[in-house]
Amino acid sequence: MTREQAENAVYIAISVGEGLLQNGAEAARVEDTVSRILTAYGATRADVFSITSSLVVTAHFGDFNTVTQTRRITSLRTDMERVCQLNQLSRDICNAVPVLTPKEVLPRLKRIFEGPGSPELLQILGYALVSGSFTVFFGGDAADCLAAAGIGAVLKLVDTVLGKGISNRLLLALLWSLAGGILAHIAVSFGIGHHNDLISIGNIMLYIPGIAFTNSIRDLFYGDTISGVIRFLESVILAITIAIGFTAAGLIL
Repeated sequence: MTREQAENAVYIAISVGEGLLQNGAEAARVEDTVSRILTAYGATRADVFSITSSLVVTAHFGDFNTVTQTRRITSLRTDMERVCQLNQLSRDICNAVPVLTPKEVLPRLKRIFEGPGSPELLQILGYALVSGSFTVFFGGDAADCLAAAGIGAVLKLVDTVLGKGISNRLLLALLWSLAGGILAHIAVSFGIGHHNDLISIGNIMLYIPGIAFTNSIRDLFYGDTISGVIRFLESVILAITIAIGFTAAGLIL
């Protein structure tokens, strides 16, 4: 294998790993997927290290032909559809005979990364459904459910608008939760809902980092201690930030 071919193979593998890491996959899945892709491309050994903010890959292709590439992960979100698409792409690479070349894989990879994702209207409805359902689950009445659903839909729009100008997740969560708390107080003041705390709880559940927290525990069980601890701390800090935002809204009003 030439040096250029080896670099192209590592580029494809680390790009798939980056996409998985950005969209909510756990460290063990990322490292295993990247290793399998490199093995399919002929690597005799693959050393992969991932944490929430960085991915480092070193592939050995025999003799002294070793390639190392690093990716800085700057944005994290949860998109299980993209994770599934990237998983399927990795399976296709590994199962194809002969193996898919990097030039064949690159267009599919771009389509996954540049795809439109879920329709905006569907996401708004999802936010409304989750908020209203959790409000009822925690004891809210029909009026609280409607108020929480409406606020959830508005918060999706707030999240979209703020996300275009703010890259810091903690600041975004603080502003988002502050807006949610204020809207809950306004809804109760106008008689749309009856219980401010139950409406707020329904809205809080939209942003609670449940998947990140679960992945942190899974990483710890897999032995990925650094990644697990980092994810755990990030989840706790994010949850505290959300609580501060909703509490601040109550103090303001």
